[in-house]
Amino acid sequence: MSQNQNYQTHEYDVLVIGAGGAGLRAAIEASAAGVSVALVCKSLLGKAHTVMAEGGIAAALANVDSQDNWKTHFCDTMLGGKMLNNWRMAQLHAQEAPQRVKELEHWGAVFDRTKDGKILQRAFGGHTYKRLCHVGDRTGLEMIRTLQDQGVHRGINVYMECTITKLIKDGERISGAFGYYREDGRYVLFKAKAVILATGGVGKSFSVTSNSWEYTGDGQALAYEAGADLIDMEFVQFHPTGMVWPPGVRGLLVTEGVRGEGGILRNKAGERFMFRYLPEGSKKDFAETDEEAAKWVDAAVSGQKTEARRPPELSTRDNVARSIYTEVKEGRGSEHGGVYLDISYQDPERVKKKLPSMYHQFKDLADVDITAQPMEVGPTMHYIMGGIRVNADTQESRVPGLFAAGEVSGGMHGANRLGGNSLSDLLVFGQLAGAGAASYAKGLTATPKVLDDQVQFAIAELEEPFEGDRNINPYDLQKELNHVMSTYVGIFREESDLSIGLSKLQELKQKAKLVCASSNKTYNPGWHLCMDLKHMLISSEAITRSALIRKESRGAHSRLDYPEINPELSKVNTSVYKQGNEMNVEQTPLPAMPDDLKELFKK
Repeated sequence: MSQNQNYQTHEYDVLVIGAGGAGLRAAIEASAAGVSVALVCKSLLGKAHTVMAEGGIAAALANVDSQDNWKTHFCDTMLGGKMLNNWRMAQLHAQEAPQRVKELEHWGAVFDRTKDGKILQRAFGGHTYKRLCHVGDRTGLEMIRTLQDQGVHRGINVYMECTITKLIKDGERISGAFGYYREDGRYVLFKAKAVILATGGVGKSFSVTSNSWEYTGDGQALAYEAGADLIDMEFVQFHPTGMVWPPGVRGLLVTEGVRGEGGILRNKAGERFMFRYLPEGSKKDFAETDEEAAKWVDAAVSGQKTEARRPPELSTRDNVARSIYTEVKEGRGSEHGGVYLDISYQDPERVKKKLPSMYHQFKDLADVDITAQPMEVGPTMHYIMGGIRVNADTQESRVPGLFAAGEVSGGMHGANRLGGNSLSDLLVFGQLAGAGAASYAKGLTATPKVLDDQVQFAIAELEEPFEGDRNINPYDLQKELNHVMSTYVGIFREESDLSIGLSKLQELKQKAKLVCASSNKTYNPGWHLCMDLKHMLISSEAITRSALIRKESRGAHSRLDYPEINPELSKVNTSVYKQGNEMNVEQTPLPAMPDDLKELFKK
């Protein structure tokens, strides 16, 4: 480490920004390749949003349903994404997920077990077979614990509570990153041959979200500013079941595992409404009656095989979210604007055993006993399918030396993500990004340069909120942004609303130039938010512009004025990139799937 009068300097081969599942797995892989690695996280190590992913890791191990295989997982993922996925990413994901899960087990992850000692797998919406490897409903926590232990034992250097605000380039290629320590505002420069972004999503742009405070679109905005393009940003997934009552747990996620274990959705009249919302194309895969659904659940509980089809609550997330939204909008919702999710009809001890986090979390935080009463749930902004466009095999963006993995990258999930695919996504593409970045760094013949004027520009940006005649409170601006995105760019969209939303975002961008921070940089969350708002506004504009240009309804993108799928738009991704000082949006050709993979969909 060297010390400039204004900032610290550290030098590494590979810098990983983000310490969730993708970042940790990438750092482990790069370190194993023999390069020097630093891991930077906005929060504390172990506090990553990955711990919120509770239900399981999707991988075709075939431990419970012996007929499962990677080809079925690949098809489920592509069909769930409405065929807009990058086929190669979906293929790699399905093929490599089992090995990544076994690797996690080898490193010490403690999974629930079948009677013969194999990793137990449960059902999730959109998956043909039971393939969610889980640890009760604490799977993400176990993943983070295991990867963190592995990373620490490898001696990877970790810089905690550190926010990166600028990527630095030498010509066209990455040469480092600049940021600050959140505790006291000290500035820090990381010189690096390669940078991996693993910063997660954009949820804090919306009013009701399951996302934690870190999710302010940092990676998407950093990559955009550095010259990468963002794809499919219009596809924002609203998880169908976030708590809507009591207020203390509003937005908090109710894992899909509740429905996987037999949870039933009902409206205020007690009607099990999901039977009415099953898409014609997949209706044959679901139970037709309460009796058939109950038979499937009974078989799942006892670990028996059955010919009964799965319950309608296990439809894809986008469909369930829209169904709940429609029930509420048409006056059939619960007292507090949601619907009821009920698993209280099952044996209380089984519920506590299979869903321990759900039980204790809601009992302790909200005095809701899920073994004795239904939960009030509704859609909560949960995940963005879009993100940085990357090469499927290396995870490198179009900016040389800039890689991305996990939720911050785009392409893998297409128009809608299946539950459980996020955790296996982190493992598979974290590993590929780590390998890709290490290989790139080793292949460089000269170390990229960092010019002092680039650093001084980054410092000036960080100082701005304390200078001049500024009078905009960042918290007020974030509330306005939340209102705009939730009102005009929510579950259902149409051109007039999107246009209003885009206009209001332009106004907010102007206001953002006047956000102010008071006092000094020590323990100053207002200053942090001034930095985060720039990133949130970039990702929000990308979402809105992309939603405007995709004039159809597909997956998680629902246009009231274009309610059908447009076959022509099945052939394109939406691409957002910086051109001068403006955001440019265009539609680019979807990579063509090979014939042998196309054949899988004809069976």
